[in-house]
Amino acid sequence: MLRPAVADLETFLTRRSWFQRAGGGFGLIGLAGLLHQEHLLGAEGAAGDLALNPMAGRPGHFPARARRVIWIFINGGPSQVDTWEYKPALERWHGRSIREFDPAFQNTTGFFKNQVGALMKSPFRFTPRGECGKMVSEIFPHLGRHVDKMAFLHSVFTESNNHSPALFMMNTGMPRMGFPCVGSWVTYGLGTEAENLPGFVVMSDPKGRGLPKGHAANWGSAFLPGVYQGTHLRPKGAPIDDLDRPRGMTDDRQRAQLAFLNQANQLHREHFAAEAELAARIQSYELAYRMQSAAPEAIDLDSESEATRRLYGIGDPRCDHFARQCLTARRMVERGVRFIQIYSGGMENQLSWDGHVDIRGNHEQFAGETDRPVAGLLADLDQRGLLDETLVIWGGEFGRLPVAQTGSKPGRDHNPHGFTLWLAGGGVKGGVSHGATDEIGYAAAVDRVPINDLHATILHLLGIDHQRLTYTYNGRHFRLTDVAGKVVRSILA
Repeated sequence: MLRPAVADLETFLTRRSWFQRAGGGFGLIGLAGLLHQEHLLGAEGAAGDLALNPMAGRPGHFPARARRVIWIFINGGPSQVDTWEYKPALERWHGRSIREFDPAFQNTTGFFKNQVGALMKSPFRFTPRGECGKMVSEIFPHLGRHVDKMAFLHSVFTESNNHSPALFMMNTGMPRMGFPCVGSWVTYGLGTEAENLPGFVVMSDPKGRGLPKGHAANWGSAFLPGVYQGTHLRPKGAPIDDLDRPRGMTDDRQRAQLAFLNQANQLHREHFAAEAELAARIQSYELAYRMQSAAPEAIDLDSESEATRRLYGIGDPRCDHFARQCLTARRMVERGVRFIQIYSGGMENQLSWDGHVDIRGNHEQFAGETDRPVAGLLADLDQRGLLDETLVIWGGEFGRLPVAQTGSKPGRDHNPHGFTLWLAGGGVKGGVSHGATDEIGYAAAVDRVPINDLHATILHLLGIDHQRLTYTYNGRHFRLTDVAGKVVRSILA
């Protein structure tokens, strides 16, 4: 075949160039969708600004009560009847069959069906705490001092009794992987105020107990642009790769390299404007450069006073690891990081709050690791004037049954039908309780709260209308709350 003249190269269509041009055309269709994407900014040209700087801070639909979120994720499923929801009926019915109370009861957890024992009272003593008189388990001596700051949701329920789907449900609103998590939706909607740090940060168990089940899908952005996924800080060693410059690399040389990369990427972007991910890639190079100076300072706890370190429990062997993570979270919200998750506990059963065996020993251990650090976090945020604008969430993926799981030391099996979370800080009414499980703590019975409602409430406190925060993917408008969700207004200040 004759080769075309050089002058004709622009019009000559090889198979490769045809696909490039066709792909560009399809991409322009996608760009048109992006430009018409309903977004929080609402102003003309907002989508273009978003493409240029996808993490730029932006306003919500209405004035926000909270600007940032710290979620203490109680991984494994804490028992509501052994922590925050006092059930005196369990003491009266201790040792009796649950079917005497509820003839229709089935062991719907799907696990350990041959180990279903009788109703079991809590092994922990409950006492009234705070001005509100909230009954609190003895495993929270420090957090009990802060109940007047907390709003308790006692009637939360979920769709799955298995850890991975329940973790996905709590984090993404769907009981299967492939959907963006709450932190990704929040940073997609609001961006971040931290110019030199990630907008969404995740910390996991530093004691070698592993990641939560489902791993990074719990903080992934799925079909949202990748810039909105959580940045996982390694629990051991360097928290982030390449925070230190290579040996011999000066700031001027690195800045020159970034300038060259930026120029090359911008040239490419002019020819392939529809490649929305490229803008995120350019931003990631810039952020990585800025983080080399900002991130080490943000996670340097040695600059904190001894009184502050003691407040969190740093130096206490029982809780030092979690105390460091909670103090790091406070330092990050001070610097404008939008969303932070800290996971308590790791992968399997006794390595997390998954108390199938020895519920007493399990919950004493993990409460002992987290009680003082989380209480220190609340106190520290409050004294610095940050609590009013920081929403703190405590809760896991489901609760536990009021019956014993039989064994050498009794435990409790999974219970998705009713469990407790609490919220404190930005826009939350303190010292109140919403909803309740039934008399023995088995199922949500009063003012039930599905996960969609929890998510709608979190977004509302951040100034976002959950029905208007959408993203078009595969021809459908997706949102965090899917086609449901209503704000739990009884806990709003």
